[in-house]
Amino acid sequence: MKQSNGYSRAQIVLHWGVVLLLIASYVSHEAMKDSWRALRRGTEASGLGTAVHVWVGVTILVLSLARLALRARYGAPALPEGGNPILDLVAKLTHVALYALIVLIPASGIAAWFGGLSAAGDAHELMFNLLVAVAGLHVAGALYHQFVLRDGLMDRMRKPG
Repeated sequence: MKQSNGYSRAQIVLHWGVVLLLIASYVSHEAMKDSWRALRRGTEASGLGTAVHVWVGVTILVLSLARLALRARYGAPALPEGGNPILDLVAKLTHVALYALIVLIPASGIAAWFGGLSAAGDAHELMFNLLVAVAGLHVAGALYHQFVLRDGLMDRMRKPG
């Protein structure tokens, strides 16, 4: 994978855009659960919250694939020098998990909703809960770099490098 000095403007915009869309997805998930239950019972399954959840999920998938393409093209900055090898490995694995989940969650939701696959719906919900935990680890790491190590790591996601 290519190495860069910082993230591009497009990478930064997509990062924060996906974060905002994930929040919208979370806010709309109860409406989606209600519609999913109604669909399983054979009754009406629609509404604004459901539409928001579905199309936010589709948008997250598209933007996540764009993020992966940009990362393949432009790379990602190296971790700060002098880090702890175990924490650096945790950071790398956390990023792999984040990328995998932000693709697999909407893909499983699409398979569940449009394909009627209950197992995909179950996986979708389980992976979203896993994403919350992994994202929490990601945020904790960023805050550790910002306030304990004071190495400027978070600047990479605020201004293009």
